[in-house]
Order: sequence, then C-alpha cells, then structure tokens
Amino acid sequence: MAKQWLFVTGTDTDVGKTVVACGLLAAAREQGLRTVAIKPIAAGCEPGEQGLTNSDALQLQAAATYQLSYQQVNPIALEPAIAPHIAAQEADLRLSASRLVGYCRGVSLLPVDMVLIEGAGGWRVPINPRETLADVARELNCAVIVVVGMRLGCLNHALLTVEAIRRDGLQIAGWVANILDPDMPRLEENIDTLKQRIAEPCLGTVPRLDNLSAQRVAEFLTVPGR
Repeated sequence: MAKQWLFVTGTDTDVGKTVVACGLLAAAREQGLRTVAIKPIAAGCEPGEQGLTNSDALQLQAAATYQLSYQQVNPIALEPAIAPHIAAQEADLRLSASRLVGYCRGVSLLPVDMVLIEGAGGWRVPINPRETLADVARELNCAVIVVVGMRLGCLNHALLTVEAIRRDGLQIAGWVANILDPDMPRLEENIDTLKQRIAEPCLGTVPRLDNLSAQRVAEFLTVPGR
C-alpha cells in the first residue's frame, strides 16, 4: 500500500493544479521517492493515436516515476472543455464517486511511496446530480493540497475551499500560492494574509515562469511531510 495519498485541488479551474502537481512529483523524485499520478476524470481532451487524451494527464504521466498507460492515468476522458458532469451526460456516460474511487484504488498495490491524484476544477465540481469530486477524495481519505491561483478574488476562494475541505473531515497537507497575475495589487500582502489565516503549511510560492518544466517548478516547492 502506498505510504501517502495526496489529492490536488484548486480554488478554481485554470489555477495551476497540474503545474504544482508535476512540480511536487519532480521534488519527490529528487528525494528518491517512487510516485504514481492519476487524473481520474478530465474534460477538454483531444483525439489522437491513443484515443482522447488530455494535456494535463499527459504531463502527470511523464512526471511520475512509475509509468502507467494513458488509460490508467486518465480513465475518464471527455472531449468538450466544459463541466465534467455535463460532458459526461452529453456522452451518455454515467459517473459516480465509487467508480472513480475504484480507478484510484487500482494503483494502491503498486510499489510506490506516493499516489498523487489531480482533481478537475475546484473542490465542489459535480460529477452527477448528487456527488462531487470531493466525495472521491473523502472515500479515499486523501490528504489534500490546495493550489491557490494568486489573482484578485483569491482570498475568498482560498478560505472557502479550505473551510469546505475541513468540513468534509479531510486533512489539508498544505497549500501552494501559484502566481497567475504578477501585477496583482499587494501580492505579498495577500500571500501573508493566507499564511495568517490558513493553519496548514504553505508548501511554496510558484512565480510566473518562462520555463514551466516540472523540475523548475520543483525548486519552489516542499513535498508535504518531508
């Protein structure tokens, strides 16, 4: 059984979950940890030789030390870049938390130290009329990493996300400030505000980078528990 299960969520969509997830995988690799990464559901996929593939899932596949097939990394691939539950409905596909949990547990016996699961969008993204991706993390009892996209409005989004995760009874392993808008007014003061109000550790601040390689991002991150 893997020693550590991490679920990476964000304060919104397009806040850099994959950037941070790949950076954490690279940092873990540098520490000699064996890792595997999965993105159980992804919307915005493109057709190719392997069928529908998602760029985020491909990056996770490349960053992990244990190489899974694409279908294992991203078992539910949806073409439209829209909310996953709507894309699934249009594809006549029934989603459930138990089904996604089953995909995730399928990697639990691999000889790795860390299983990293990347969500889609934010914490409460629906997967069907009754369930959200939060139900997947809760059933797996994952520790959660929150990626905060640093831009105007992020304080409210970050604090509400942290509050919801705690209410769901899950441990927050830490949070990451990912700078989306380097010209954000009072950027450092906003980061300090989050450090004061979120008890869990800040695992790093990722600046705007020209080179977004996992190895470069890893320089700004700390692997939780290490």
